[in-house]
Amino acid sequence: MSKTIFIADDEKEIRNLVKTFLEQDGFLVQTFPDGDKLMAALDSASPDLVILDVLMPGTDGLSICSFLRKKYPQLPIILISVKDSPLDRVTGLTLGCDDYLCKPFLPLELIARVRAVLRRAAPVEKPEQDGSSLVFGPLTLYPDRRQAMHKGLPFQLTPSEFDFLHYLILHQSSAVSRDELLKTLWNMNWTTDTRATDDLVKRLRRKLREMNSPVRIETVWGYGFRISLEGSNTEG
Repeated sequence: MSKTIFIADDEKEIRNLVKTFLEQDGFLVQTFPDGDKLMAALDSASPDLVILDVLMPGTDGLSICSFLRKKYPQLPIILISVKDSPLDRVTGLTLGCDDYLCKPFLPLELIARVRAVLRRAAPVEKPEQDGSSLVFGPLTLYPDRRQAMHKGLPFQLTPSEFDFLHYLILHQSSAVSRDELLKTLWNMNWTTDTRATDDLVKRLRRKLREMNSPVRIETVWGYGFRISLEGSNTEG
């Protein structure tokens, strides 16, 4: 079944160009001249992914991204913008987008990013099998279904947050560097943008606290992070 993508961009030429290429690649696309109209459409539709321009009339793309992330925790979001500084990219990722693409860009590059984000967000369509879950203390991840549970209760995570926890648990015996996480999560080498992982960790720590979880994400100063359980010995 074809995936539906919503695009909000005040530049008509860009909307039409992106729409044409995405439709040629098999996606269903709806476009909007601003973010407010896109949000209104969400009252009656559920897209599989949203693409937002950062600079738009009315509510800007960053504000919409923040709102959507809180209301639809698992909705994949890609931001596009003429602002290409490391700070701008980190700001977008801090607010919960799953990827950030700078204008001008090649339509084929956007399609590749769209497919990558959808692959990370979508469950694998196959029957659940024994051993398909990943358990760490009270936290259970189901990679095939892209779902997380904490003490038997649903644990809402964005695609990037899920991938982050999944990677830390898989490598729980050692610390993981910030650069390694950036390359793994976003397939980019942002050696100066390590704040993106720091902000993602802050969101995860807050969510874990709200669940009264013993799971801890420890900072390894000057290097990265590791996952642990409260009271456990993580030295070595």
